[in-house]
Amino acid sequence: MGQVVVISTGGTIASRWKGSGYAADAAGGDVLATAAVPEGVTVRVVDLMSVNSARLTTAHQLTLLRTVHEVLADPGVDGIVVTHGTDTLEESAFLLDLYHDDPRPVVLTGAQLPLGATDGDGPRNLHDALLTAATVRDLGVLVVFDGKVHAARGTIKVQTIAADAFADPSGSRVGDVRDGGVVVHRRPQRPAPLPLPPATQASPRVDVVMHHCDGDPLLLNAAVGAGAQGVVLMATGAGNATPEVCAAVEAAVARGVLVALTTRVPTGPVAEIYTHGGAVDLVAGGAVLTGTLRAGQARIAVLGAVLSSTDPAERTRALRHVLGATAAAPAGVAA
Repeated sequence: MGQVVVISTGGTIASRWKGSGYAADAAGGDVLATAAVPEGVTVRVVDLMSVNSARLTTAHQLTLLRTVHEVLADPGVDGIVVTHGTDTLEESAFLLDLYHDDPRPVVLTGAQLPLGATDGDGPRNLHDALLTAATVRDLGVLVVFDGKVHAARGTIKVQTIAADAFADPSGSRVGDVRDGGVVVHRRPQRPAPLPLPPATQASPRVDVVMHHCDGDPLLLNAAVGAGAQGVVLMATGAGNATPEVCAAVEAAVARGVLVALTTRVPTGPVAEIYTHGGAVDLVAGGAVLTGTLRAGQARIAVLGAVLSSTDPAERTRALRHVLGATAAAPAGVAA
């Protein structure tokens, strides 16, 4: 079927017992040795890093992004598999997808059980990811886990420990791996890719702040004071906070900070329904609705927009472009 490059970054799939808990330390070749390689597929391994994914930084993710593009510069490569920790896999997958402009797939996978575990899920997930990377085209960046194929956009970790770890709470999956092949159900809608950020560009600060009962502007203001160039407000309901938070959002936007609005509710879009501190007022203050993207991926969308320009207006336009149809909210959605 062709050549697939496995980029190893660590995570549970590469983790071993360290006396008090598990930590990533296995090389990509050791991980690959646990899986059955689909017939006709040849594999080359790139050991990029070995970290638990909760420790990933923007610098790590940009290194992964540039490595993916370097690998795809070889026309002999038919696809890429990235082995990755599940904690932040949804963020790395979406970041890669924002810049992906190639019919060949980039497939992220990992495991919920560590390397060598009895009945571990890593070997099957890696086999399925290799099969997907070698056979599908024009689907963008994908997440393959527990026999299911998900689009990067909208897919989040929905189980802390169970094998069926990933899903898009507001959408359907792209396909399934079964009977020795990949069955594709739909093709994801994706906006035109962003240009790659310069290799010398510093990693900007982008923070997430959650609203709750008794929530005030303290943490949002602290993020701005710490130098955040972007902030994601994780609001309640369909995107609601308080008049005081709205005033803080307006002040942040006036300082050139890019503010995006998502919700802590698992499913459904944010929408302009309520005033008195609701999304109506937050949008009037300059916040950008993120549709069905949840906090982690909304932050990645803001990060991509911030990396694209130094001009606040251009950053806002870039964020709206990145969000695309995702930000469209159906009328009449209740909070």
